[in-house]
Amino acid sequence: MRKLKGLLDPQLLTKDLLASFVVFLVALPLCLGIALASGVPPALGLVTGMVGGLVVGTISGSPFQVSGPAAGLAVVVAELVRDRGIEMVGPVLMLAGLIQLLAGRFKLGQLFRAMSPAVIYGMLSGIGVLILASQLHVMIDDKPRIHGIENLISIPEAFYKAFVSVSDANHHLAAAIGFLSIVTLLAWDKFKPKQLRLVPGALVAVVLATSVAAILKLQITYVDVPTNLLETIRLPQPSSLFNLIKAPMLLNAITIAFIASAESLLSAVAVDRMHQGQRANFDQELSAQGIGNLICGALGALPMTGVIVRSSVNVEAGAKTRVSAILHGVWLLALVVAAPTLLRMVKNRKFSCDSGCHWLQAD
Repeated sequence: MRKLKGLLDPQLLTKDLLASFVVFLVALPLCLGIALASGVPPALGLVTGMVGGLVVGTISGSPFQVSGPAAGLAVVVAELVRDRGIEMVGPVLMLAGLIQLLAGRFKLGQLFRAMSPAVIYGMLSGIGVLILASQLHVMIDDKPRIHGIENLISIPEAFYKAFVSVSDANHHLAAAIGFLSIVTLLAWDKFKPKQLRLVPGALVAVVLATSVAAILKLQITYVDVPTNLLETIRLPQPSSLFNLIKAPMLLNAITIAFIASAESLLSAVAVDRMHQGQRANFDQELSAQGIGNLICGALGALPMTGVIVRSSVNVEAGAKTRVSAILHGVWLLALVVAAPTLLRMVKNRKFSCDSGCHWLQAD
């Protein structure tokens, strides 16, 4: 009862409200971008962000940590979609979530303290290179290659299409908008006014580039977010659940569970160093992440982890309780319900999963 009164303290709520909105502004473009990098519809990234706030934020063992779609798992999910189809993402994620939940219940969270951060950071850096290689092609309205090495090798070809070739003006326009986004993001990080230090660079880049594309009516492709979010939810089918007994599916589930757990708990350690409040309970956090991934799997959404970018913004914005993390999920839900048209103005590719997932050119 005393804890509940503390959460409802008006002064704390005011600070949490402001922090939650700042986190929401950071989370929005990341949810969309990670979904696209994972090869799934953008709306599924938003679903994971909502679950991360509304569910995991409520039961998290690290009250200031914010959970959402995991960039570190984008390559794993993209390969799973490519090789097994998007219908297998949900069942595999449910199994991964169950593994995390059991690990938390059996108090295995402390084992991750014995792992060198260099191992995880090295792994995430490698994944980041693969994401960069694939999304550079998406940025210029080109189609990513199947394998990471092919994406890296074909980067010169992508630059040729973007800046030299005259065969398709769409590549030039898309590259210009993408380049504007990158420059804005870097410039804002370096030169932003102190009064606007809490305004995330990712949001500024998205707003500026989207406004330019809309005002000039550029013929490039845009994010396709359904009016009804329920249209993107894919409940696991019995046939997909039976496929979990196959060795490759089990390996995928274990991989997702391991990476998600390691990233979440390392993030929790980093967040603990940023504030003087309640310390993280690793086992509770691991269980919470497992429950979140079980729910995301049941909805056919993306894997989640505790995310250091959103979590650090949460602390820096002045969050005082877990209410901030919960409310950021509320704002994501409110935006999707109230203003899906705004999301469709963001430059990117349209995505279809009507008969096997594939990228579509703009109309």
